[in-house]
Amino acid sequence: MTATAIGLTLLLSGCSVIDYHPYDTRFDGATGINARNVARIEANCAGRTSLRFVLISDTQRWYDETHACVDAINARGDVDFVVHCGDLTDFGATKEFEWMRSELERLTMPYVCLLGNHDCLGTGADVFRKMYGLPDFSFNAGDTHFLCLNTNAFEYDYSVAVPDFNFIKTDLAALPSTVRRTIVAMHAQPTSEQFNNNVSDVFQEKIKLFPGLAFCMCGHGHHTQANDLYGDGVLYYECGSAKFREYVVFTLNDDGGYSYEVVEY
Repeated sequence: MTATAIGLTLLLSGCSVIDYHPYDTRFDGATGINARNVARIEANCAGRTSLRFVLISDTQRWYDETHACVDAINARGDVDFVVHCGDLTDFGATKEFEWMRSELERLTMPYVCLLGNHDCLGTGADVFRKMYGLPDFSFNAGDTHFLCLNTNAFEYDYSVAVPDFNFIKTDLAALPSTVRRTIVAMHAQPTSEQFNNNVSDVFQEKIKLFPGLAFCMCGHGHHTQANDLYGDGVLYYECGSAKFREYVVFTLNDDGGYSYEVVEY
């Protein structure tokens, strides 16, 4: 056998271990996850005035902890859906999105994911759009409207509108009359380095136009806490990263009130 033939044989035999570039946007498996699960949430919660959901965020490199988190949430048996406030990945690599999707797809209830700043790295935003959907979206769970926004302005170098006030305006105009309560979800809250703080006051004014704004929720900071950022009574609940093995469960009551609990697992 000639040297050329030997080299070709080795090349062909090694093809099974060749992988694509980490930022190749091609992947197999589920796509359009948010739209699929929003349809499930809206169907399951139709006509309801009370519900319970879980907030998680910043699972990124903590796969074992996320696995345990999914097991803990599944074991409850009283959760209507889960909201993930972003940073599914650490480096925006396609494999990271696939690995985290494998963990979250084990949830027995529907879930939606927001775009985090780490998810924007490389080609991550493109993978997110294909795997989950648009970075700005909303849905109605019974009488409660969930406004889910991309607030990672720094990652876009302020080249596009983040947050997207046109989306917020259009979404507000399209609200059904049955909505009496609103919850706003985002990855990075106002005052963080990711948020476009040149428009933070306007942002707060715009979201307060939504009926019955109950609270806002976010991730990014990696520590569970609640802050009245503007001194106007609108609390921003930040969920800690999976590293700290805790999630936040919110219970929305028939009377329009709510309660929350930080759960360790």
